[in-house]
Amino acid sequence: MAPADSLHSLLTQPRCALGVFVPAGLHPAHAERRHLNQIAQAGACLFEVGLAHHDAGLDGPVIQAAYHRALRRGNVLDPTLRMVEHAASLRPTVVMTYWEPVSRHGPEHLARLFADAGAAGVMVVDLPEHQAARWQAAAKDANLRTPRLVPRHSADTDLALVASGASGWLYAPASTAPTGYRGPLDIPALADFTGRLRAASPLPVVSGVGISTPALAATVAPLVDAVVIGTPIVRALATDPRQAPALTAAFAQALTPNTSTEPRA
Repeated sequence: MAPADSLHSLLTQPRCALGVFVPAGLHPAHAERRHLNQIAQAGACLFEVGLAHHDAGLDGPVIQAAYHRALRRGNVLDPTLRMVEHAASLRPTVVMTYWEPVSRHGPEHLARLFADAGAAGVMVVDLPEHQAARWQAAAKDANLRTPRLVPRHSADTDLALVASGASGWLYAPASTAPTGYRGPLDIPALADFTGRLRAASPLPVVSGVGISTPALAATVAPLVDAVVIGTPIVRALATDPRQAPALTAAFAQALTPNTSTEPRA
């Protein structure tokens, strides 16, 4: 099955899937492969691999620090491609990046590199609208999906515009704060937003940002097709990687009760 088809199959199952964000280049390649193996075995259904960037403005201090650590190791594109290749051998994998690296390497070139590595898609979290058509064409030519992050404050007309150019999924942040937010979530507001997204598009809806505990993951799960955890895992990988599998397992277990065949709201 093609990577994009595997991703679609995963996100259209009745159960809410667990995605895990892992920044590339944080550790040597052999260690990263081991971490990915352990996280997959612990319950990750899909991987988001982060391409390190020096100005990750939508991310909080933990992920920014991980990116800066990766950048200090030198070239980050090659380690990212290696990580994507291994992650994609385990689970459907989507690359998370900012527009500046895409522009610098060339959208068409970068799309082909990630597709050849086995990625199912690439989400450019700050994709400029005036570059959206070029990026979507480049990704389509490479058979990559182009998930889109949709800001909570988007008007319905903007939702329709973003959704029309997206593929793979629509990303609904659970919090309006940067990644790593550890406070309470406004679940009614998120429910309203995911409902608006589903009215605008038939694409699966994925949520992350601020889903800091298994309990919060269980609360968000009925609203979406996948929950993505990032900062808790990145914090563990940066300090004590042995904790990452147990953390993943705790989040996976929190999603286990959501196995109803009833469609999610």
